[in-house]
Amino acid sequence: MPVLTDFTLPTSPLTLALPATPNAVFFISFHASPDPTTGKPWCPDVVAALPHLNEVFSAAHKPQVAFVDVGLRPEWKDLSNVYRTKWNVSFVPTLARYERVDGEVKEVGRLVEGEILDRARLNKFVGGELAKI
Repeated sequence: MPVLTDFTLPTSPLTLALPATPNAVFFISFHASPDPTTGKPWCPDVVAALPHLNEVFSAAHKPQVAFVDVGLRPEWKDLSNVYRTKWNVSFVPTLARYERVDGEVKEVGRLVEGEILDRARLNKFVGGELAKI
């Protein structure tokens, strides 16, 4: 299964380790951290998006995705949160697509919140057709 749940996020998108191959692609899905009482993400949008993300990325021949937790609600609301400042994440869930462009790793598109629930849009985005917000 190409879903990574123990991914160590580098300091910035520029330092993501993508293969040097021309079609290398990598996704990061930023989620609300699980609430210690319920074991489920504290954000209902993340709870709704997770089945879609798991199903799409579990399909054969799909690229890898890293699931990254952004913290519990108080951590996430802090405007100095590293995911907000270094990764430009303003909403959870956020699915960001990274590719090598002119030799550098760059974010080339993202889906946020309810956009992830649009299965046709999600499939196109993961399959190679960029969906810009």
